[in-house]
Amino acid sequence: MVSDQLVTLSKDGKVISTFTDPAINWDLLHVPGLHVTDSGQVLVSGYYSKTIIQVDRDGRQKLADVVTQEDGLSLPIAVYYSKKTRVLIVGMSVCDEIRMYD
Repeated sequence: MVSDQLVTLSKDGKVISTFTDPAINWDLLHVPGLHVTDSGQVLVSGYYSKTIIQVDRDGRQKLADVVTQEDGLSLPIAVYYSKKTRVLIVGMSVCDEIRMYD
């Protein structure tokens, strides 16, 4: 199974929205990392696209490419934004590396 969709669900499991973008192309072996910030923005790692994207709080539209391969990103599997330090922390698969972006 391969997908390029982010599905937003309600608390009772009903589909609220479906967002499609090739940047979040994933399969069952490489599920994207996902983090929801305190302000409700959604950060999603794209393993194959080597990109972290930001999606609006409703999961309906892409707001930005936050970090890309040009920034040194390689096969991201985890993403976290620290409000305290204002740093984006990304874990990468193949190189067993964690990178921080401010």
